[in-house]
Amino acid sequence: MGTHGQKVAIITGASHGIGAALADAYRKLGYAVVATSRTIPPSPDAGVLTVPGDIADPATAERVIAAAIERFGRVDTLVNNAGIFVTKPFTDYTQDDYAAVTAVNLAGFFRITQLAIEQMLTQGGGHIVNITTSLVDNADSRVPSVLASLTKGGLQSATKSLAIEYATRGIRTNAVSPGTIRTPMHPEDTIADLAALHPVGRLGEVSDIVDAVIYLENAPFVTGEILHVDGGVSAGH
Repeated sequence: MGTHGQKVAIITGASHGIGAALADAYRKLGYAVVATSRTIPPSPDAGVLTVPGDIADPATAERVIAAAIERFGRVDTLVNNAGIFVTKPFTDYTQDDYAAVTAVNLAGFFRITQLAIEQMLTQGGGHIVNITTSLVDNADSRVPSVLASLTKGGLQSATKSLAIEYATRGIRTNAVSPGTIRTPMHPEDTIADLAALHPVGRLGEVSDIVDAVIYLENAPFVTGEILHVDGGVSAGH
């Protein structure tokens, strides 16, 4: 059993890439971590509880929050990192593409955030961090991505809305808006082309996003912020 004074962070999409690195970073901060993704093995670390499940299913959200409270007694931070990205010309998107992207990016945010905030209200505070994409603010003709903008743009607006709704109740809500980050999702032969999308001429690293989330975690006067970590994309080309 965890000590119930210890802070607890929930990370979605936590099995690899940014999510796995976030879980490690919160452990280093001394938090207990509840890590969820579709397939995630048990952790040998007693301070990490893994919960497998599809975040698009509200039942997964219920299981994750219940597990956090049962094992660790509280929920202090929720990082909505799970997301899927499908780039296609707009008229090529299928109904299945639409269903998949909205399920993870919108439904996958909605229920778990509701439940986390309900718990945070009983504790007197907490922190929500949403991971969006710089394409929301800066569409790029080389990367047709209406479904990303439709869903992650909604998440970005919801970030500000939640920040204001709960501003007087100790719950902060922020977002990190990445450019393209070097993860196994991007084959090596595409790296040069992806790097060229950024004014600084290179990709971001997973650590850049993790550092941004941890900054927000430790910034009590920052709420409703969309922190662009995108190599200058949001400033221009």
